[in-house]
Amino acid sequence: MSRERLYLFDTTLRDGAQTNGVDFTLHDKQIIAQMLDDLGIDYVEGGYPGANPTDTEFFSDKPKFESAKFTAFGMTRRPGRSASNDPGLAALIEAKADAICFVAKSSAYQVRVALETTNEENLASIRDSVVAAKAAGREVMVDCEHFFDGYKENADFALACAKAAYDSGARWVVLCDTNGGTMPHEIETIVGHVTKHIPGSHVGIHAHNDTEQAVANSLAAVRAGARQIQGTLNGLGERCGNANLCSLIPTLRLKSEFSDAFEIGVTDEKMTTLMKVSRTLDDMLNRAPNRHAPYVGESAFVTKTGIHASAVMKDPQTYEHVLPESVGNHRKVLVSDQAGRSNVMAELDRAGIPYEKNDPKLARLVEELKEREAAGYAYESANASFDLLARRTLGRVPEYFKVEQFDVNVEQRYNANGQRVTVALAVVKVDVAGERLISAAEGNGPVNALDVALRKDLGKYQKYIEGLKLIDYRVRILNGGTEAVTRVLIESEDENGDSWITVGVSPNIIDASFQALMDSVVYKLVKSGAPV
Repeated sequence: MSRERLYLFDTTLRDGAQTNGVDFTLHDKQIIAQMLDDLGIDYVEGGYPGANPTDTEFFSDKPKFESAKFTAFGMTRRPGRSASNDPGLAALIEAKADAICFVAKSSAYQVRVALETTNEENLASIRDSVVAAKAAGREVMVDCEHFFDGYKENADFALACAKAAYDSGARWVVLCDTNGGTMPHEIETIVGHVTKHIPGSHVGIHAHNDTEQAVANSLAAVRAGARQIQGTLNGLGERCGNANLCSLIPTLRLKSEFSDAFEIGVTDEKMTTLMKVSRTLDDMLNRAPNRHAPYVGESAFVTKTGIHASAVMKDPQTYEHVLPESVGNHRKVLVSDQAGRSNVMAELDRAGIPYEKNDPKLARLVEELKEREAAGYAYESANASFDLLARRTLGRVPEYFKVEQFDVNVEQRYNANGQRVTVALAVVKVDVAGERLISAAEGNGPVNALDVALRKDLGKYQKYIEGLKLIDYRVRILNGGTEAVTRVLIESEDENGDSWITVGVSPNIIDASFQALMDSVVYKLVKSGAPV
């Protein structure tokens, strides 16, 4: 039986750009747009030409997409103006885009309060704008803003707005839950009613996430007949965000209710890049990825307790609803204070550390993990430190160098400009194969100074750590009082973009930091295969 086509519309570069703290450059937009086309998205909405210099320049030269349609967003003609005498409409038509997505009010309340015009003028604005864009050879769609709230207050007018768009030639009439407060059962009922008047093959859904139900609402609309879904990568968007395409895409492809009935432009092969796409966007925005995001989050396929880990090792389906590899993720069994042999062996397998199942050192490793976690270490968050602890317990970490002494001083003084500044100076003494090396460095703070001094000169191992850099530093106080124990997590990255996390624990924050820094350097040497 043939499957119906569902179309995916991405608005990361327009609606997602309204996220607090997000500001895309032109270069950002070009990279993300290409990434979306490579993924298999049908429509890539690039922004609002004429609204700002970045978007205007972005639409001055159409991207070379393989399959996606480059889409410009803007308002229908203003009330009281003609379509031929509206600068905003002219900017949309002049933009180098395949399609135009108009936003139009579909709530009588919004027309009265926000636009301060009549229902009749609003309907005429929709019709005139669609006709003008069609005449310019563009594929046209209309986002019916506030549709669901408008439908609940005046169903006839909301439906009239949607009909005006469709009857005038719009390819898509998109029903928007603009305030994000509509429930899934309401979405399904209302979309079902709309599709009695407008074919579902011309109806779309644009859901906001203010009740954490944007994905559920989008799927409810599909059940009711809508065949276009609008959303953003990682659920970006104003307030609480939009429907998350990183959740919708795998659900549509991997859940039989949808995969048996529909096909989308994202292939199984392309879907294996989904986690990378998600992380790339976060990296560009300098945001920490949501570890608990469905499908693509670092914790999406994590198992912690021993009984669950044992079951997962026998058959992953016991605690996984899909294969993590299908979205580019991977299975991970955490090693923690709840760890048993199953957890540890699964993590050793993942890390590629050889072991014998009957080796008594395994039991010693389990006990060591429990003791250290009781003291405050968090190995479930520090993959590289676990790797080193396991290798050391099993007897497989060379002693590349030995730190004989380190010293850190923090001084506050006036600089040459008469400004009061704080400077940290660190000195580290190391022994590398019998050669004593002393390095000193200044830093913005004691940890930065220690990091620079430690990696300044490691003799014959220096070439292996040239690309190493510290990218994140997190501190947590584990208990109160004047003798509080501090946990430090350090995230490092190498020249290939690979990253790892190390941990240190001590009542002294400098000592805890240095433990984590040491583990990071040693892990890089192990990872690089540095010879002893």
